[in-house]
Amino acid sequence: MTRCAFIIDHALPPGLIANTAAALSMTLGKARPDLVGCDLRDADGIGHPGITTIVMPILVADSEGLRVLRRQAAERESDGLRVIGMTNVAQRAKSYDDYGRRLAATRQEDLRYLGLCLYGPAALVRSLTGSLPLLK
Repeated sequence: MTRCAFIIDHALPPGLIANTAAALSMTLGKARPDLVGCDLRDADGIGHPGITTIVMPILVADSEGLRVLRRQAAERESDGLRVIGMTNVAQRAKSYDDYGRRLAATRQEDLRYLGLCLYGPAALVRSLTGSLPLLK
């Protein structure tokens, strides 16, 4: 059984929280297109594109908590955990090329994570995120 969780910095303004979750979702969807269901139709025959087939809770942590969680999660990637991060470098970039240049010039310890997406074995995701509160 697999599980997904988004963990976002609770200090971000609402617009950046939404943007971070959206960006992480797109990256997860690219990596795992099987998580998007088939297109459906309503009772009037109107089409609706497929949406996620899994629950994706939005949890919160502070900046330091995200840094620690990113490090812990990275250590578990060999156990099947997928880790996707959204950083301040990505948020500030004016284009993807700009992001690539800025990221290449930034050391890991200088990155500030705005959010993470963890996807993988349910027990593993729960063990890393079980104590985090839901976004409210």
